Amino acid sequence: MSSTQVRIGNRYVGDGEPVFVIAEIGINHNGSLEIAKNLIDGAAAAGCDSVKFQKRTPEACVPRDQWLIERDTPWGRMTYIDYRHRVEFGLEHYKAIDRHCRRRKIQWFASCWDEDAVEFIERFDVPAFKAASASLTDHSLLRRKRATGKPLILSTGMSTTSEIEAAVRAVGERALLLAHATSTYPCPLDQLNLRMIHTLKALYPAVPIGYSGHETGLAPTSAAVALGATFVERHITLDRAMWGSDQAASVEIAGLIKLVKNLRDVERALGDGVKRVYEAELSQRKKLRRVPSVELIAHTHMNGAHVSSSSSPSLPGV
Repeated sequence: MSSTQVRIGNRYVGDGEPVFVIAEIGINHNGSLEIAKNLIDGAAAAGCDSVKFQKRTPEACVPRDQWLIERDTPWGRMTYIDYRHRVEFGLEHYKAIDRHCRRRKIQWFASCWDEDAVEFIERFDVPAFKAASASLTDHSLLRRKRATGKPLILSTGMSTTSEIEAAVRAVGERALLLAHATSTYPCPLDQLNLRMIHTLKALYPAVPIGYSGHETGLAPTSAAVALGATFVERHITLDRAMWGSDQAASVEIAGLIKLVKNLRDVERALGDGVKRVYEAELSQRKKLRRVPSVELIAHTHMNGAHVSSSSSPSLPGV
């Protein structure tokens, strides 16, 4: 493992490793364990490396003045604090999720929005913790996640460069991964700013840099990998028309299968940056090239051979 790689469970993440693909279930399960299991199944079938949930303690995360605000929901009209409890999974739910992920041979972890949530998730011995973009300036929460000893993935949406720098100073670069993100749901293409992946790589050369996408299409995520993202995260859903604030910016399972295949194709296509003539090119080179190369002429003269305009190379690595 190099200094730019971090181990998450049974996988290394970083330069030189296959892209680590995270299927963000978040709260798109709408409080239904059946929906959560179906999403886990879809992520496993697509070839994702991990699924991710969101865990909150509603009383800690909802401002007190919003608790009793009523709203219409698929389960009837209820207060906002009751709604937050309605879509939050408890201990028995997560025990079932843990068992199901083990059966499907896919890792899982969570974005924890408060310190009690970290303590809750920690009992499952997850391979990593995630800090949402909204939590980037909550250094106390970041340090609590760091205290678990597990790798920390930090999203950088809705943040300035100085805020990112302060967060990195707060937790250090050891076992840290940074995800470029724009916190708009869904995010317009002209706000994705994928070249920030290069910027973050330059600022933090020892930290694996990834991409957390909230766009509606698939192409930008593949572009992020082409630009050097070592891990990617996309929200997933069974149906983008379902209830919930994240559904519209999510990828349905059929799209997820296509996305993972596209990412693996991009990985194969990137190569190593060393120019070479492939074996499959040699017949075309012999057939189409009218003038032999300078190094071929020099090589054949050294060996006393005759060079014609249709000669094919015998130089290793040409």
